[in-house]
Amino acid sequence: MTVLDFDYLRKFLRERSGLVLAPDKQYLAESRLLPVARTAGLVGVAELVQTLRRSDSETLAAQVVEAMTTNESFFFRDRIPFEQFRDTIMPELVARRASRRRIRIWCAAASTGQEPYSLAMSLRELGERISDWRIEIVATDISNEVLEKARSGIYSQFEVQRGLPIALLLKYFTKVGDNWQIAPDIRAMVQFRALNLIGDFAHLGLFDVVFCRNVLLYFDQETKSRVLDRIARVTDRDGYLVLGAAETVVGLTTTFRPIVDRRGLYAPTAPAAGAETRAKTVPSLRVVAATG
Repeated sequence: MTVLDFDYLRKFLRERSGLVLAPDKQYLAESRLLPVARTAGLVGVAELVQTLRRSDSETLAAQVVEAMTTNESFFFRDRIPFEQFRDTIMPELVARRASRRRIRIWCAAASTGQEPYSLAMSLRELGERISDWRIEIVATDISNEVLEKARSGIYSQFEVQRGLPIALLLKYFTKVGDNWQIAPDIRAMVQFRALNLIGDFAHLGLFDVVFCRNVLLYFDQETKSRVLDRIARVTDRDGYLVLGAAETVVGLTTTFRPIVDRRGLYAPTAPAAGAETRAKTVPSLRVVAATG
């Protein structure tokens, strides 16, 4: 792959997915894209890039983006956001939403599903405190491949050992051969959808909580600002935004403000667009109190 080929690829990835590939990452691009080239019957990455230049194949374009997307995820990753979800976010939302008894949560970079399933298990562990509430978890990702894995709810021994407490493994998973599958009722709590964060997502409706962790760090400053501003428009006026430990809204947008002493937790600074008349949403799921 020539320098010009790599420059084209960097521009292609930024326009398609917001992904910023550093100038010194050519080796990474070549290693990840060589299998894509071979699957497409092409000689190598250079021919793959040339095909991208000449072709309008959405399938090939999607395969290139998926190959270059980082899909690192594990259960209860970084721990603190989930403790804040249990100890701060949910108690406050339960108090504020007592009249309508409904909460919507969006995982904006769901990858292989560990984050939304961690939230689903956390909700189930709340038991009678949210019995008969309608809780909806929408989980999105740009990659159809990882979404298929997420929908299956099947994880390897290594994956369930990363962050998942043994008590929750035994309570909510079943052994399937050498793997583990999360319980059907937990899977049913999450709706997985393909979504590109640099595209339009207003159709998703309004959310009380948005988890957008460890994805903005792959974008440039301009893209980060645009995505955060649009997230603000789908976050309810008294809702929450949760970012990764290495991410912040400071210097990027004035639509969110940090919450004091709550690392990675942010609140909207102004009413969300459409907050007066809540957007139409897909049917939500009823959370049943956990037993046993």
